[in-house]
Amino acid sequence: MSTEDAESPKTVPEALASTGAAELTPSAVAVRDAYAFDGGRIHLGALIEGEEPTPAVAVNLSVRMLNRHGLIAGATGTGKTRTLQVIAEQAAHAGASVFVADMKGDLSGIAVPGPASEKLTARAAARGQEWVSRAAPTEFFTLGGEGEGVPIRTTVTDFGPVLLSKVLELNETQESSLGLIFHYADVQGLALLDLKDLRSLIQFLTSDEGKDELKGIGGISTSTAGVILRSLTAFEASGADVFFGEPAFDPAQLLRKAEDGTGIISCLELPGVAMRPALFSTFMMWMLAELYQELPEVGDAEVPELVFFLDEAHLLFKDASDAFLDQVVQTVRLIRSKGVGVFFITQTPKDIPGDVLAQLGNRVQHALRAFTPDDAKALKATASTFPTSEHDLVEVIPALGTGEAIVTVMSENGAPTPVAITAVRAPESSMDPAGAEVISAAVAASALQEEYGTAVDNESAYEILAARAEKDAEAVEAAEKSDEKSDEKAEGKQSSVSTSSASEKDDGGFFQKPAVKSFLRSAGTVLGREITRSLFGTRRRR
Repeated sequence: MSTEDAESPKTVPEALASTGAAELTPSAVAVRDAYAFDGGRIHLGALIEGEEPTPAVAVNLSVRMLNRHGLIAGATGTGKTRTLQVIAEQAAHAGASVFVADMKGDLSGIAVPGPASEKLTARAAARGQEWVSRAAPTEFFTLGGEGEGVPIRTTVTDFGPVLLSKVLELNETQESSLGLIFHYADVQGLALLDLKDLRSLIQFLTSDEGKDELKGIGGISTSTAGVILRSLTAFEASGADVFFGEPAFDPAQLLRKAEDGTGIISCLELPGVAMRPALFSTFMMWMLAELYQELPEVGDAEVPELVFFLDEAHLLFKDASDAFLDQVVQTVRLIRSKGVGVFFITQTPKDIPGDVLAQLGNRVQHALRAFTPDDAKALKATASTFPTSEHDLVEVIPALGTGEAIVTVMSENGAPTPVAITAVRAPESSMDPAGAEVISAAVAASALQEEYGTAVDNESAYEILAARAEKDAEAVEAAEKSDEKSDEKAEGKQSSVSTSSASEKDDGGFFQKPAVKSFLRSAGTVLGREITRSLFGTRRRR
């Protein structure tokens, strides 16, 4: 694949564009010039003047400005998914790795060349597009192996307390308490691999034997620990336990390229988790946090390392704490310098907190409908987020048809382009789902399936604490059957196994018990070598 093919969208020949140039209005010329970027371009479509698109005026998105992030918004059925597909496939052909979340199962066609038709060819030509049938190399993933795809899992330790608090819907006090429980596990080297490990640790800390340990990590109330435990148990019962465990996925795998330099599209299939939308949105925030932590600073490269599309973005911010929102804002702001662009897909800009919205330089707004006073208010708020325009956007936005949008993007000099009413081009890949056979074949051929395909249940907190409880019960039984003539001695032995006496505390107490020493050794961490955590509370790798 040549550099020209990688960086230039397939548009109508220059001769066609120049033919209509003399007929362009001054505003059309201004749009054409504003969107004619010098470097690599993603062709979004053609300017609409009057009722029809003007193929001579291309509306583009600068490839090197993809790391300025973006927003694709609009009501259901207005074309958001196809706009996402148009940007994603061109970004991949330009050499950027792409991650997309397929919430409804209708993005898998991005792995299949689109079928040609006379109607499609004519529609594309009207939008200044020389349509060709092609797909991008695609890798399919699922969360925890629910459905077809390479499973993405992570350990509870790696996921961390901040994001876990979000999916457990904890309040700020409970979130703080969960953070202290993680801190306790981190300091003592207690590896938490899956949800049953964390549940076992909380059960221990709320038991008679562990209550003194609970007091020692910040005075967490037993009732708060109980609330966390109940939330965790309900979360686990919902089936979310499959997303936590080993082998833990390395997000750096999302940055792979094909042999010809084309970026690989990582398509996360999510129909199986439609009933747990907050989980998948938070899981994707974990991936962003991991990428931010691991990637080197690259600044503004000609082609970004990764373009990340976060569908149903409003779920990420629903009932989020102020601390969580602050961390999202900081991650979005800082990850740009790592060569990562983040596009949020939702219905209206008001779904995105203002501080996050301010970071989104590339905007594609499809139609919104104003059926109620609240809808009208949201429409006015949406229009106010765009640069000053000669168009009355409050009137234009509801009148947009399917596949039409108003666009403003970040120019190469860092300024927003003028608002362009745009007829969005057609994807070159299939707009229909790929089908189970295509996905199964892609997964079977994946080099990642061997590494991540089979879940591993290594010995961890659940097994070790269960073994410890069994040993304690055996020790009690043995003490009860010991020499009856040595009641006092036998009673002392029983006390040393089953209670936390003052003498035990003087001798080291809990951490001197053989079962706990074994636990610490199995965790593979030297006592006192605390795990350090990143911005989002995820484990910082050393």
